[in-house]
Amino acid sequence: MPSTPLDILRNVYGYPSFRGLQEPVIQHLCAGGDAVVLMPTGGGKSLCYQIPAMVRRGVGVIVSPLIALMRDQVTALAAMGARAECLNSSLPPNAAWAVERRLLQGELDLLYVAPERLMTPQFLSMLESLDIALFAIDEAHCVSQWGHDFRPEYLQLAVLKEKFPNAPRLALTATADGPTRVDIVQRLHFHEARIFSAGFDRPNIRYAVVPKKSAHKQLLDFIRTEHDGDSGIVYRMSRTKVEDTASWLDARGVKSLPYHAGLGKIERDANQDRFMREDGLVMVATVAFGMGVDKPDVRFVAHLDPPKSLEAYHQETGRAGRDGLPANAWMSFGLGDLAVMRRLIAPDEVQAGQKRIELQKLNALAGYCDATSCRRQVLLGYFGEDLAEPCGNCDLCLNPVETVDGTVAAQKALSCVYRTGQRFGVGHLVNVLRGRASKNVLAFNHDQVSTFGIGEEYSSDQWKAIYRQLLADGSLEIESRGYGTLRLTDRAWSILRSERAFPIRLEETRRRGEKRERRKKRVWSHDFLETAEEKELFETLRDLRAELARREGVPPYQVFGDKTLLGMALHKPLEQKELLDISGVGAVKLDRYGEVFMKALLEHYQARGRGEPRFLPEEEEAMRAAEEKAAAEEAADAERRERRKALKKGGKQEKGASVEASLEMFRELGSVEAVAEARALTPGTVLGHLVKAVGGGELDADAVLTISPEDKQRIEKKLAAFQLREITALKPVYDALDGAFDYDVIRCVRAGMWARGKKRKKISRC
Repeated sequence: MPSTPLDILRNVYGYPSFRGLQEPVIQHLCAGGDAVVLMPTGGGKSLCYQIPAMVRRGVGVIVSPLIALMRDQVTALAAMGARAECLNSSLPPNAAWAVERRLLQGELDLLYVAPERLMTPQFLSMLESLDIALFAIDEAHCVSQWGHDFRPEYLQLAVLKEKFPNAPRLALTATADGPTRVDIVQRLHFHEARIFSAGFDRPNIRYAVVPKKSAHKQLLDFIRTEHDGDSGIVYRMSRTKVEDTASWLDARGVKSLPYHAGLGKIERDANQDRFMREDGLVMVATVAFGMGVDKPDVRFVAHLDPPKSLEAYHQETGRAGRDGLPANAWMSFGLGDLAVMRRLIAPDEVQAGQKRIELQKLNALAGYCDATSCRRQVLLGYFGEDLAEPCGNCDLCLNPVETVDGTVAAQKALSCVYRTGQRFGVGHLVNVLRGRASKNVLAFNHDQVSTFGIGEEYSSDQWKAIYRQLLADGSLEIESRGYGTLRLTDRAWSILRSERAFPIRLEETRRRGEKRERRKKRVWSHDFLETAEEKELFETLRDLRAELARREGVPPYQVFGDKTLLGMALHKPLEQKELLDISGVGAVKLDRYGEVFMKALLEHYQARGRGEPRFLPEEEEAMRAAEEKAAAEEAADAERRERRKALKKGGKQEKGASVEASLEMFRELGSVEAVAEARALTPGTVLGHLVKAVGGGELDADAVLTISPEDKQRIEKKLAAFQLREITALKPVYDALDGAFDYDVIRCVRAGMWARGKKRKKISRC
């Protein structure tokens, strides 16, 4: 097993460099420090404890709340050649004993275990006889009663600090507001731990909320328009709704499966396994499904019923796009949902403090759903994170809604609540406002109140939208029993007295008869593939992956993820060893799958042509960053050289003159060897002169190089990868390229990158 974090990252996981805060967290853990890590789902949290566990002496113990999470992580680690096991209630006694035997014999680097098993006296006693590399407490928000998933057994984990004082501890979560973070530190005794916060943003996820009308039809339109053939999760509130929605979708050609606690364990596990192993399946589920399910290619998460809080929403939507590719978080939301949610948290047996917390969270969710500006700013703001500019990747950024002064409309809506005695729900109030003499309106003589018929300018849906916005604003509240009855709050009177203006969403309140602009269709296929040949190659690789996965009995993404297949389709490698340049291809997977994938690639080139090698946008951005950094360093070096030359005395010929002479003669003769012979210099010296000219932008690197464009791109990618890790020496690059290119060639390619970086900076300044 490789001994350094970078070796493990490259050789086991197949990634060229760390992301975000991964490297400082790993270094801190390897040095023996405690840490609390706040990192969004898909941000690479698992590497923060898996790699230190492989580096440090002993076994890393990972506390995980769900069997599905343990199983998925262990299977994925085993596919990469790592020594990992799990202990949970699903294992038969013989299998559990075998795991314990491996543990006691020092044959494991990682052991996943539930908190209940970990805290038994017998298990703690066994651990005390072993070297413990670290403890990782995953889903650490479960320790907090403020959080959305409180689990009392997590409170016991504080004892690990006392029993294992020399073992570093790591608490990780993707979802925690301010009070929850405080609870994690206090209740788990992380007072001296270093806090690493990578933020909560998932920029690849597009957020959208639509007013609920016909939920099933809206969902079907969303799937067919944007995610036909994609894997996704649809969340429903109850078991009955799960069954109904799954059957309804399946009957309309969308392959769907149900998942809820009422299903038998065998059926539940079978449905989950199908979802994990098949492409294009939609799982319709209660919140019993999803936590810890590490399927990277879930392209959408849809809520037909609202989650109970923004923490739950952030965690549930975070199950989409874990591979970093585009994904959708879509929700249909109606005023009736608020009443149902309110009723669920209103029972008398719920403690007053906890009820207050849950009501606050519900109000925050309603505010998010009825936002009038960037949803991502609202969502991140809830977690205390400031997004300076609108995200440009939510429904409100892509299709902005205008607001108008809705103070008069709000006054009518609030007055209607007051005039009818604050004892009725939205449906009845809307009938009164629009002058509809329904049976109930007549029965309560509400056709005689002053607000009867004063709101005919808006449709029923538009008045419902206004009431939703008044609820989100806090001017109205749903009474405590949760049956939908609306009451005024103190905040309402500032609107009624015209002390405060109330803007309303123009999109939701467009007057009847006005034309509604149809939402622009978004194609959610892999936008990175530009040509028909690339798309065909990608599908060929997906089919090959599916066949290998079926043969081995593993989920397709555990062979290679979609992002890795995209890398192959874009980079178009020519040799098997070049697959190591693609993110997600490590040494073990290269040995296992390299030959068969390389064969498929070469067959495609032969039949369809190879085309131009390209890079994913993030790779191109990394190369640009490396070029600009290298250019800045070169400019600083040049400035230092000029200062040294100014201090020199005497009449010695300056090196610059020699460079200019070689450059001028090269332009005339066109050959390094010819210039060397004419000037009585070695070819290496002349090439050194020309490399300086390339770096200064006086000569194009391609005029000097005699390598193919593919080889040049290969060298550039290696240089960029090492530059991002602040490694500027050429030896590591030379070694990574297996000595296939001379140092002078690598140096010349690097000089060309410097020159491009300088040019970009100059253009940006202009």
